Amino acid sequence: MKKLLYIMLVPIIAHSQDTVRIKHTNYTTLFDTVKHYPVLVEWVDTHNKILCKTPVKRADDFAPDPKLSKQSDLADDYKGTGFDRGHLAPAGDNGCLGKDVMSESFFYTNMAPQYPGLNRGLWKDLENMTRTLAIKNDSVFVKAGCFGAGQHIKHLYVPTMCWKIITVKKTKQTYAYIFPNVPEKGISLDKLKVSVDSIEKLTKLKLK
Repeated sequence: MKKLLYIMLVPIIAHSQDTVRIKHTNYTTLFDTVKHYPVLVEWVDTHNKILCKTPVKRADDFAPDPKLSKQSDLADDYKGTGFDRGHLAPAGDNGCLGKDVMSESFFYTNMAPQYPGLNRGLWKDLENMTRTLAIKNDSVFVKAGCFGAGQHIKHLYVPTMCWKIITVKKTKQTYAYIFPNVPEKGISLDKLKVSVDSIEKLTKLKLK
């Protein structure tokens, strides 16, 4: 456990003063207060978090993060833009943890403006794949984030890329991906596979 905590803390130390680290029940976010999206979100998926007899329904109660209310009051910024409010830590990973934890996943500190082609396409496919890995293997460590500044809409900067790293404790396998944040739906997750080193080089975060 000490080793895991160290891994989770190193990226926070390495990043800029424009970011704020916020811990919630099922995820930790490193939120950029200038770009107004998370550059790093970390969480752990397990079999029992994903599968249960009576999961709660998806909340869809998007809200400012009470721990950073002013900088994350972004509902009006997203309105009418055509961008999805893309979860970094997915809502679907919280169904077995209760209504309050489900609602925490809808804080804007866990959101980035994503084109629907990404959010509803391969990004969603990878979320489903991650849950499958957690059900089969348990203890799947996930890091995800966004990078870059494309369009600037009100307070929001639209990231040019989003990324995700999935590490399965049981098999010691790591899967890493970089997604271009574009309108078109991607064709294959395999074509987006990269090394963790390449994500570190892109983001300047320490992710190992």
